[in-house]
Amino acid sequence: MTDQTTAGVTDVTAAASVPAYPFHRPSALDPSPDYARLRATCPVASVTMPSGDQGYLVCTYDEVRTVLSDPRFSRAATLEPGAPRLGKAPQRFKSLLNMDPPEHSRVRRLVSREFTARRVAALRPRIQERTDELLDAMEQAGPPVDLVPQFAFPLPVAIICELLGVPAADRELFSGWSAAFLSTSELPAVEVLAAQAALREYMTGLVAGKRANPAEDLLSALVGVHDQDDGSLDEEELVFLGVSLLVAGHETTANQLSNCVFALLTRHRELRGLLSAPDTAQRAVEELTRLYPPGDEALLRIAVEDVMLGDTLVPAGSAVLPSLGSANRDEDRFDGADEPRPDRPANPHLTYGHGAHYCVGSALARAELDIALTSLFARFPELRAVDAGASAPRAAGRLVHGVASLPVAW
Repeated sequence: MTDQTTAGVTDVTAAASVPAYPFHRPSALDPSPDYARLRATCPVASVTMPSGDQGYLVCTYDEVRTVLSDPRFSRAATLEPGAPRLGKAPQRFKSLLNMDPPEHSRVRRLVSREFTARRVAALRPRIQERTDELLDAMEQAGPPVDLVPQFAFPLPVAIICELLGVPAADRELFSGWSAAFLSTSELPAVEVLAAQAALREYMTGLVAGKRANPAEDLLSALVGVHDQDDGSLDEEELVFLGVSLLVAGHETTANQLSNCVFALLTRHRELRGLLSAPDTAQRAVEELTRLYPPGDEALLRIAVEDVMLGDTLVPAGSAVLPSLGSANRDEDRFDGADEPRPDRPANPHLTYGHGAHYCVGSALARAELDIALTSLFARFPELRAVDAGASAPRAAGRLVHGVASLPVAW
């Protein structure tokens, strides 16, 4: 798959065959075997993305960490005209996800205080309360219940809506838009662009409402920062910061929760006993998060100068796609990488990213996963998947994805 051009330097672009990305996933929980093959033979591999552009897929732990943290791999450069892109539709708007330091640092500071360990700890009673309400509704409805729409999605939606000050009743409006917003190859470009426009219009309306009637929520606080006119946040940044927090704040956690439950029901029943104690529950959840993340890759970066990545020369202007899922299964970093080992002395997985773009809501996501999983199996210790064949649908062609339907009984 690679040609050697100079001693010790791999020229991936000279490959005779450039495979199409994303790779086929054999099941809802199993990653494509192509990742393991590439880790062993070509850890920085040229692929053709859904947009038709070529990029470098990075598969090994150390190299993925480098891409996530080295300023020579830029998110802001993805906004430049003509820059290679992952999906069929461009996403050229100012958002926290599309910034580099120092602009990224300026905007991130405005929201990071809402996601500190202390503030998340204060939210735990509300997360528990909402979890219990959803479990009550499941119990009253009786089996079978599809866990994804009845539990896995409503919980993080409720929490992020309360935190931002978004009406939970609007879920039916923004859930479809957010799914399209994250599409890479699932939908035609016109539908993705329409979803971007709809989310922008929706958040612009919410911002106007908060400006007229501020409340005790994050979006009101951000509007207040903007209206102080101190240069901390412009109007477009404000709107798309709200969009990013709303979409990422429920899609990632909901899909992660679905994946974790499916794995516990069909593949790792022995881990369910660990959920009864806080210390062991946390370690079990971290291992499940490492193994079954809500998506395979992090956001695309652009190399702003020639960079040696391992043995591969990545030319300036190239698209670089760091694979979080592949890095999390790198045997050079995790012994027994394909199996859960909750007794690992350390678990520096990359599901929440690394570097400047490390997930600002990671503490909140961990709290939601911890409470949701421990409460679910405490309430329904005999919970089982209705489909004994251990199969489940999983969305394809999206940046964030997980088990799409999971009928359960008890």
